[in-house]
Amino acid sequence: MAGHSKWANIQHRKGRQDERRGRIWTRVIREIMVAARQGGADPGANPRLRLAIDKAKAANLPADTIKRNIDKATGALEGVTYEEIRYEGYGIGGAAIIVDCLTDNRVRTVAEVRHAFSKYGGNLGSEGSVAFQFKHCGQLVFAPGTDEDKVMEVAIEAGAADVITGEDGSIEVLSAPADFEAVKAALEAAGLQPEVAGVTMRAENTVELAGEDAARMQKLVDALEDLDDVQDVYHNAEIDL
Repeated sequence: MAGHSKWANIQHRKGRQDERRGRIWTRVIREIMVAARQGGADPGANPRLRLAIDKAKAANLPADTIKRNIDKATGALEGVTYEEIRYEGYGIGGAAIIVDCLTDNRVRTVAEVRHAFSKYGGNLGSEGSVAFQFKHCGQLVFAPGTDEDKVMEVAIEAGAADVITGEDGSIEVLSAPADFEAVKAALEAAGLQPEVAGVTMRAENTVELAGEDAARMQKLVDALEDLDDVQDVYHNAEIDL
């Protein structure tokens, strides 16, 4: 994202996520179950499960709920089986959108995603239509005013791939997905607390939207994020509301 609006976009997105706090438990439980089913019940040997448990703890999900859903996923208890599906499409102004879902009913999910795209001015595309515009990576973002030299020193030594300082003073640390946990741990151990941290699909280029187009794009993103089966929505729009 361009430097002048990166931080504003991040804060706006965080605010939207906070408004949806009630949905977070459902989403982290699904992520825990898929991660445990694919990689096993031991967080020490399953990086994806470790990240999912971290998200669950950050959302104050009780430990017994975490354990119960790991047991369900690994067959110790009866539970629902979820599958991962990714949809790709276009939003306002040709903005690229990726929608990651976990569902127990593929037919229902695709119908809901397609409806949201069409209702709010987007178009559901084919597999691979926009994914090439994003990079799968670890991402940590620090607020303007954070010690840039310290972030860079710690991050690079811990294995980060890049450190980018925006025009607004925010600092973005990027890593390979496999290195994310080590980089995050090193930065936090050095007293550097990121505002945003996770393994994400980061847009390689952006589309700037303002006025009515920005409002329409936000409605489309909100509609997608409100769907029960949607875990994450990634897009390359800079929304200036």
